[in-house]
Amino acid sequence: MAEADAKVFLWINSWAGHFPLLDEMAKLVVSDYLIPAVFALILLGMWFGGVEPSNRERHQKAVFVATSALGIANLVISIINSFYFRPRPFVNYEVNLLFYQPTDSGFPANPMAVTFAIAAALWGVNRKLGTILFLLATLFALARVYAGVFYPLDVIAGAAIGIVMAYLMSRLRVLLEPLPTMVIKLARIFCLA
Repeated sequence: MAEADAKVFLWINSWAGHFPLLDEMAKLVVSDYLIPAVFALILLGMWFGGVEPSNRERHQKAVFVATSALGIANLVISIINSFYFRPRPFVNYEVNLLFYQPTDSGFPANPMAVTFAIAAALWGVNRKLGTILFLLATLFALARVYAGVFYPLDVIAGAAIGIVMAYLMSRLRVLLEPLPTMVIKLARIFCLA
């Protein structure tokens, strides 16, 4: 499996460095600023947006699920990383690196867990937005492989963890009701929702 993963990585990364325009676009997408900032702003907009109170509360519960899911996904990845460390591709191979060299474990890919957790949680209340976020998260994942930062299985595992955590947290939110609603109402008292 690791050999196939490396072969796919090397094939994808072999395109880097040959197409300057594609490389520049990948550098923009792969950065820690563009896609993560877009996702954060969407969460903020979902939290404070919405004209009708019922839609606003649904969106706020989705943001509650998304932030809980990404927090739990980070915890799961931290636990996995304490037992298993996978070097990044640029450590084992000569790659066309378009990004800085992170020193943490590549497996599973934390940025993919976060973006896919948010996409899955918001897809539950807004299919159109969720689909767009899934496409952005997928583009982010592909750019990270293209740029030489992750193996394909790293991003697939991170995405799977994010999606599973979003699903589990959406089920848990229903079980914990009315607690999430009370938290939202308390936040409204302090003009935080």
